[in-house]
Amino acid sequence: MTDVSTNHGRVSRRTMLRLGAAGTAATGMAAAKIIATPDLADKGWLNRNGLFEAAAVAWSDAVYIEKFPTSPLILEPFKDALTIPKAAKPTPAGTWKSWAESPRKDKQSSSPDTTHQIWCDETPGATPGTEPIVYEFDLLVRGHSFTSSKVLPIDSGGQPTVSFDSNGTSYPAGTVRTLPQSTIYGFNGTFPGPMVNAEYGKPVVIRFRNRLDENPWGLDRQDFGAPDWSFLTHLHNAHTAPESDGNPHYTMKYGPKYQGYRPGEWCDNLYLNWPAGGDDREKQSFFWFHDHRMDHTGSNVYKGMVGLYPIYDPKTGYQGLSGMYDGGDERQGLRLPGVRTNNADGTFDVKYDIPLAFYDVRLDDGVTTHKDIHDSQGEFPLAGNPRTHPEWWGKSFFKHFPNHGFVGDIFTVNGTAFPVLRVKRRKYRLRFLDASVARIYEFKLMTSTTGPVAAKDLGYSGDELQGQYRITDGQQCMKFTQIASDGGLLPKPIVRDSFELWPAKRREFIVDFTKYQDGTPTTPGDVIYLTNVMKMGDGRMWDSSTRFSADPNYKVPVMKIIIEEAVVDNSKIPTKMRPVPPLPSNWKTLMDNRMIFEVQRGGAGGETEWLVNGQPFEPNQITTSLKNPAGKTPLAQQRKGSFNLWEIRNGGGGWVHPFHLHMEEHRTVMRNGKDVSAKADAGHPDDLSREDLVNLDPSESVILYRGFRDFTGPYVAHCHNLAHEDHAMMFGWEIV
Repeated sequence: MTDVSTNHGRVSRRTMLRLGAAGTAATGMAAAKIIATPDLADKGWLNRNGLFEAAAVAWSDAVYIEKFPTSPLILEPFKDALTIPKAAKPTPAGTWKSWAESPRKDKQSSSPDTTHQIWCDETPGATPGTEPIVYEFDLLVRGHSFTSSKVLPIDSGGQPTVSFDSNGTSYPAGTVRTLPQSTIYGFNGTFPGPMVNAEYGKPVVIRFRNRLDENPWGLDRQDFGAPDWSFLTHLHNAHTAPESDGNPHYTMKYGPKYQGYRPGEWCDNLYLNWPAGGDDREKQSFFWFHDHRMDHTGSNVYKGMVGLYPIYDPKTGYQGLSGMYDGGDERQGLRLPGVRTNNADGTFDVKYDIPLAFYDVRLDDGVTTHKDIHDSQGEFPLAGNPRTHPEWWGKSFFKHFPNHGFVGDIFTVNGTAFPVLRVKRRKYRLRFLDASVARIYEFKLMTSTTGPVAAKDLGYSGDELQGQYRITDGQQCMKFTQIASDGGLLPKPIVRDSFELWPAKRREFIVDFTKYQDGTPTTPGDVIYLTNVMKMGDGRMWDSSTRFSADPNYKVPVMKIIIEEAVVDNSKIPTKMRPVPPLPSNWKTLMDNRMIFEVQRGGAGGETEWLVNGQPFEPNQITTSLKNPAGKTPLAQQRKGSFNLWEIRNGGGGWVHPFHLHMEEHRTVMRNGKDVSAKADAGHPDDLSREDLVNLDPSESVILYRGFRDFTGPYVAHCHNLAHEDHAMMFGWEIV
């Protein structure tokens, strides 16, 4: 059945599945009880939620097939150039045929009676009559190629295997093939979508229009993506009013009173590009926009709904620096790497400042059976699941609801597998984004004499084939200088040998390509590999990483960097950058009355597999805190202009959770009961910065200090493992 909101007089898919799950929970519990206690401990289930975890697994195993295809081997890695996006072009002034069509305060979307809470000229200090820069992004059905290389179809043992074409015709094992394009739903039809180079003080409106009902190329939509072709765009984590935030707690209550915007509908998301409280210390530097459609965020993001939004700070005279503070011009302000070119249309591009969006994909082998909960509800009737799909061989494969989370086995950067980045001998600013559904990466810069070798040729099989290639002799050769986290510029740089990148996290670095870490100069033609050293066989958590049981043999080259000739470099690595707003000296007095939210595995399985405080996300409700030390269970409501402590607990089960809180960034003040407000935990060094997403290791608890300023209305917080978010690990809260 198609997703239908209860606002439309019918029961939602989530409600139906919850009712069904309740009827089968006893079966799952019974299955769980036959598992020996040592086995529970080995799987990380020996905790107060362990039995429910095991029950959910047993229940889920009966509903779908926990089996994934092995992608064809890309035979010519590092053949394609990295796509470096240019700034999107705004809609020229005077384009609108009438005033009624143009973006304005009293009309926020095609839904009736939706308005903007604050318009461009209503922020403190704004010039009267200020109008936004307007962009128009259409959601389109298009094709996308992850590589131009030939591929060799292989099985999970790494051996050549049969393949198929769009008619289902088979090709014998050993036949080298060209990949078909995968079907995407993309902003303006590309993956990643357009990039907006924004500036503080210059508001932007993006008109998002749903044209997903159009399919001019007659592409097969396959069996993932919102089945009603709806979307909901969130600029992660811009400081916006809820109507432009792209969250289902708002849209289900006020407009369009549905999980997302359906074909033919549109919305004008207003991004004021104004920091929280008007405080320069709250300015950020790298957003991204992605789908947030209720129950189908993961499948829509995986299908291509990803765009980039770097934001610069052109303020002059800040902290005694001359020129723009962080305006993309390395001759001014902080002098971070970047050579700015202003375009005639008012936009600008910044050379040597490169966004890198990481996304793992898995391609269909034509012999793996498609079966999950969404199929059982008839959401994709044309797919005819459960069955195999030889006609989809080589196209992107997705499961909405794998028990252990969805990870791909091909790693891509800006939509290309194994890309090549050619750099000049100078410093670069690299902006990292994890746009994957569940995968966490850990990156190092490495050299290799022998170069990449296919994992299958090294005798690996199964999950060890993920990433497809290894550099067996890889050695770290350079360090990263971190200058920003998801909350913007750090107080001062952090030099790092490696760093973890969790889903939705952004981290920015300066890399000096003139010399190696031992001081030896680089030379033109030198090759460096951006290498992933975190092994993660499924979406539960890593198998090995630098922090936990490193595997010295797991060195997967993700991007090849070729050094070219030297050019002028006016950039500098600053000793200090943006200070964080100070914590109040009495912040600990808020401890007793803090809000407490625990993320945990549900016991009934199904659509409500993942819970917060024992409850699934209900879009029309505000959640309730667990009992705090003051003995209260307050609603998740905060008064406008207030500050508070929120505690986020990982309920266990051996999972990690990248937990995201919309609207304002936070400071981590305690981790596992230890005060980290002045000295960060060694495993989480940028806890000292401002962040919008907290990394929760297994069974961890963190306490966050955060503000609630400038707007009122409903927002959400949720796990950014998108399989968790889509299956109820989200809660509604509001500013009043």
